Amino acid sequence: MKLYPLTFEPILKERIWGGTKLKTYLNKPISSDITGESWELSTVTNDISVVNNGFLKGKNVNQLIELYPNEFLGAEVLARFGTEFPLLFKFIDAKQDLSIQLHPNDELAKKRHNSFGKTEMWYVMQADENARLIVGFKENSNPEEYKKALENKNLVTILNEVEVKAGDVFFLETGTIHAIGAGIVIAEIQQTSDVTYRVYDFDRVDVNGNQRELHTELALDALNYNTTEAHVQYDSKINKSNKVVDCKYFKTNIIPLEEIYIWKKTKEAFTVLMCTQGEFELEYNTTISKYKKGDTVLIPAILDEVLLRGNATLLEISI
Repeated sequence: MKLYPLTFEPILKERIWGGTKLKTYLNKPISSDITGESWELSTVTNDISVVNNGFLKGKNVNQLIELYPNEFLGAEVLARFGTEFPLLFKFIDAKQDLSIQLHPNDELAKKRHNSFGKTEMWYVMQADENARLIVGFKENSNPEEYKKALENKNLVTILNEVEVKAGDVFFLETGTIHAIGAGIVIAEIQQTSDVTYRVYDFDRVDVNGNQRELHTELALDALNYNTTEAHVQYDSKINKSNKVVDCKYFKTNIIPLEEIYIWKKTKEAFTVLMCTQGEFELEYNTTISKYKKGDTVLIPAILDEVLLRGNATLLEISI
């Protein structure tokens, strides 16, 4: 039987900073008031996404790769990453500020954690008034200034805070110090990695009165102490695939869909569509599937043309 557009059961994560917008805004089946993340497509150990549609329902991503390596991943992905699924897709609801953190590069992550590094991008789906992010330093810094600010608990004063609105995009290379601020819902695309170096958590505690672990020493040689321009500008031409981010790990375009768009891709790699606004239909081989804001769908490599119909904003992610 032929492959088809695939959707997956969300993997829901409670977080000390989470809230309820994944349910109220994105209609995810959360059961707590502190759900911070919906992992839409993952092969992180112990968090392997499972198909929830079609004849492959119940199969996980790794099983799909084993059954259909070329048809599912594509020759280009196999050549670069073997049978490891290279990306992780999330929706994030920050009711409170996330910790200030950073991620190691491939070399450090491989050496220390036998993992990919974690290059990532954020697409702001919703932001409360005055909501902001932390991205990098205000001015070029150094280990001595950084450690002093950390010890004095005034690290935020040397970091770059940016007020955000829906539609803003940020590209975060490894080593960039960052934090998602309260009142923001984000679509996140990243390398397959769950390695985070948390450096400051605002001295908060969990329900048992315990502070979360910090990774102060690990972060020192992983950190980029220079300023960075992470805010991405992009076009939004209707019924076009507009380039947003193009890095060696992933390519993200945005499709502002109105009415009908015949969407084409190569058969060299899979593509993922994340719906960040509106509703749309996807037609392939006379089969029509309907999606809405908060849905994520993987188009296997073997499928090179589908028809999109509706009014929606789509993130299109490929390798």
